[in-house]
Amino acid sequence: MSIDAQDIKELLSAQLPGCEINVDGGGGKFQLAAVGSVFAGLGAVKRQQLIYQYLNEHIASGAIHAVSMKLQTPEEAAS
Repeated sequence: MSIDAQDIKELLSAQLPGCEINVDGGGGKFQLAAVGSVFAGLGAVKRQQLIYQYLNEHIASGAIHAVSMKLQTPEEAAS
């Protein structure tokens, strides 16, 4: 099963309401940028773990094999 950037955006948007999510890439390699208050109080690793919990089944299946992430709170994105 393959997955594209739009599929990932829709999946994460459903799981993280209120987040602004942008996904680019294809062929299993994606760049993800998300801005949301859900990341407040979380360090970089915890932020990534939050995203990975929704992508793990696609990573395990091989549909996704590389994801780079930029995860920010609205305050961080504004500065």
